[in-house]
Amino acid sequence: MNASVDPDLCIACGLCVSTCPEVFDWDDDGKASAKMEEVPAESEVSAEEAADGCPTDAITLE
Repeated sequence: MNASVDPDLCIACGLCVSTCPEVFDWDDDGKASAKMEEVPAESEVSAEEAADGCPTDAITLE
């Protein structure tokens, strides 16, 4: 599974960073970003929770 965050949609609410800090972090512009493209197997459930909870649907998991 790959993760990405659309910076144009991100409102920096912090839900993804708090839900799945293994995958998501803040970038230099204060927006969320994926720390790695490929999500480790042990983080897939929390990454999906972060994507499902994102209020602007900025997170894409493929």
